[in-house]
Amino acid sequence: MSTQQPTLPSLGFRGTLRFIWNQLTSMRTALMLLLLLAVAAVPGSLFPQRRAGADVVETWIEDNPTLGPIMDALGMFDVYSSPWFSAIYLLLMVSLVGCLWPRGRQHLKTLRQPPARTPRNLKRLPEYGQLVLETNGPTPDEALVDAEKILKKAGYRTQLRDGSVGAERGYTREIGNILFHFGLLGVIVFMGIGGLYKYEGQKIIVEGEGFTNNLVSYDSFTPGTAFSEDRLHPFSIALEDFDVVFDRESESHYGQALDYTAAMQVTPAPGAETYADEIKVNDPLTIDGVRIFLVGNGYAPNITVTDGNGDVAYSGPVIAQIQDPNVNSSLVVLKVPDARPEQLGFVGLFLPTSYTGDDGVAISIDPDAYNPELILNSYYGDIGLDSGVPQNVYVLDTDTMTELNSRDNDNGGITLGVGDTYELPDNMGTITFDSWDRYIGLDLHYDPSKWGVAIFASLALVALVISLYVRRRRAWVKAYAQDGHTVIEYGLLARGETFGLRDENIKLRQSFDNTWPVIPPDTSEDS
Repeated sequence: MSTQQPTLPSLGFRGTLRFIWNQLTSMRTALMLLLLLAVAAVPGSLFPQRRAGADVVETWIEDNPTLGPIMDALGMFDVYSSPWFSAIYLLLMVSLVGCLWPRGRQHLKTLRQPPARTPRNLKRLPEYGQLVLETNGPTPDEALVDAEKILKKAGYRTQLRDGSVGAERGYTREIGNILFHFGLLGVIVFMGIGGLYKYEGQKIIVEGEGFTNNLVSYDSFTPGTAFSEDRLHPFSIALEDFDVVFDRESESHYGQALDYTAAMQVTPAPGAETYADEIKVNDPLTIDGVRIFLVGNGYAPNITVTDGNGDVAYSGPVIAQIQDPNVNSSLVVLKVPDARPEQLGFVGLFLPTSYTGDDGVAISIDPDAYNPELILNSYYGDIGLDSGVPQNVYVLDTDTMTELNSRDNDNGGITLGVGDTYELPDNMGTITFDSWDRYIGLDLHYDPSKWGVAIFASLALVALVISLYVRRRRAWVKAYAQDGHTVIEYGLLARGETFGLRDENIKLRQSFDNTWPVIPPDTSEDS
């Protein structure tokens, strides 16, 4: 005997689309997409990103010739603007909207509906109680009116009908759940807006110098996807003075920096009045929504270099890159491509308080500039700037250069105090240590979406607390006459977790006992 397999109806095109939509807008899918988005963001912290530094990415690819091109093709160096990351981001937004809209409509209908009808047998509910009132007590109808008032005072929404009172509370739990996801959606939307229009950059400013907020003034700049130069706020700032307070009392931390203060002159717009302000660590300066943070500082020796023809080939400050946390030594790299007949380069250290020991090695014994010195090596030849390939300003490539001065050759190294001049060998010119200034490193951030993210994140947090601590409860009260007494029956039902339901029963019973003349259950009059 053969069995015939049932023929299943086909979904069809519209049915398939409806099925896909239902799956996409389910809460399970939204949670999976949220987790997937978090996982997809991990490569952005593992691999250098091209928007933050294209030269770093190119160096990484060169150092990994096999893996680098593959990772580049997969978008690992442009994670947050890659098609696959954007697809997850957009799908999550669609999923959240698809979840919120029908749930919001359904909950709105629930709010308009009366509480559920009273069950026939209240004794089957998890929490049940019965009271018998004395003969001089209220009638069943009067008792139901009192019960409705008690339940309303306890936060229930009530309805009096057909010899009973139906009540329900905890609707804000679902509201909190919806608001939580709405807040999460708002955070995602505003983060996307921030990714489009925010920008951040870094700038080093030496004392006495200034900065104007335009692209060419930044040392490094990271724009948003939809950024345009017209969105830069036209302010300017100047570093008037930078003050560092050192510990001069503690023996264990003597010389440690205690406080940094950058005195700034701020011009908020062209033609506007200039005013004085300060930047301190964790106390940024804000101009038209642009937050300016103090993130670094150091010394900038002022150096003058003349070439072999006697012409000034360089004159100005040189940023000394800090080499240790206590700022006792800083790396100095100076490239002089305009020197003739040969280009010149210098590499060495700036020592704020130089001290030379018995071994002949100079070190700095204090981070403050009590005895500043420059200890340099010099080179001549092709610096490599004419090739057009970008170079790190803090690295001097000496492979194509000839050494002039160092401790390892007959000419020895260059040691300069403030005001000293050294004549380079082979009539290559001179170098003079004129003076020194301090510099600061600034981070400039502009994000028009930060307030939106903060508001919706706060909303999501408050809504989460509501959804966790508000409990759905239903209660019913019946009243009827029996043997000349009014009999009250009530029951409680939890929608969700039953934790605390017994306590609510006790509180409700206490309210009834305080309202009506209840016959104690241990008396003979109680039947």
